Amino acid sequence: MRVVKLCREGSCCPEVRITDTEVEIGEKDNTCVLTKVQWEILKEKVLTKEL
Repeated sequence: MRVVKLCREGSCCPEVRITDTEVEIGEKDNTCVLTKVQWEILKEKVLTKEL
């Protein structure tokens, strides 16, 4: 599992947790779970500035 924290000092601290089968984004009780396929689609849309 790979964990990346999306923090700035003095702010909330959501995390991205990446496993072989899914990606979880969020913090505490506020999370979104994506399949690897959904994650790849999201990344593509962000990189092409569609989102």
